[in-house]
Amino acid sequence: MPAPKEIIIPADVPKASQDLFLKNYNAATANTGRLMLFAGDQKVEHLNDDYFGQGIPTDAAHPHHLFQIASQAKIGVFATQFGLMCRYASSFSNIPFLIKINGKSNLLPQHMDDPCSTAWYTVDQISRYSNNNPLNILGFGYTVYLGSRYERKMLQEAAKMVHDAHAIGRIAVLWMYPKGQAISDEHNAHTIAGAAGIANCLGADFVKIKLPLINGNYQEELLHEIVSAAGNTGVLCEGGPKADATIFLGTIYRQIHNFGIRGSATGRNIYQNNLAQSIAMANAIYGITIEQKGLAQIFQEFKNKSRENS
Repeated sequence: MPAPKEIIIPADVPKASQDLFLKNYNAATANTGRLMLFAGDQKVEHLNDDYFGQGIPTDAAHPHHLFQIASQAKIGVFATQFGLMCRYASSFSNIPFLIKINGKSNLLPQHMDDPCSTAWYTVDQISRYSNNNPLNILGFGYTVYLGSRYERKMLQEAAKMVHDAHAIGRIAVLWMYPKGQAISDEHNAHTIAGAAGIANCLGADFVKIKLPLINGNYQEELLHEIVSAAGNTGVLCEGGPKADATIFLGTIYRQIHNFGIRGSATGRNIYQNNLAQSIAMANAIYGITIEQKGLAQIFQEFKNKSRENS
């Protein structure tokens, strides 16, 4: 298993907040330097497409499902919007949250206008809330669509989010997605590497990226350029659409062991299952990302849980 990365306290974390930053960083990564991010932000990004329809269990139809998973499974952080957290979190105080402060739906076609996703809240607004509530907010997240004609606004807000999160001792995660009419291939590895490098320039602790593809096929060896460009910002690969569980878990294992990826960011491959199977998948991903388990052990444990819950 890759050795834990040395924790780098960014220079914009004030001395008075450094202990809290270390506490939150270690809580999110379980002292490994790797992050298992359970993605629940698609309630905005994909509307109801991921939660209701053919092949999707009825468990997923209600937002409560996401919180049940995040509460009962092993995760690093649960990434979701502040308002959704407020609706349910009083019943799930044990969940480690990462708050996405921006978001947009997928209703506006790209040919009509470039994507623009601006902040709904400021870090300061949410931190004032968290100071008076026991909920466990470990960090903040923001999506930037590089290449959009609105990227200037998003980059400004992302920079402010990272700086403000560090100022209060929280981690900062950026979703860096090349997207817009100027982008001919959002899965081009060279472009993705540039996006990862910008996340490093913005000071992010982790960056979530698109998978590098050639002619629609995943090319994992191209991750080398992306990881190098990200510097000491940890790279998380998107999970993508639901896939065969064995193939998906093997992909995460190789990303971490062979290519220097510093964690995982998974949504649909977890929550597009019934509750028991969702928990089993999340625990398997956590076992790979955090617990130093071998792939054979992960497959056997997942197979046993799936058999129990079938």
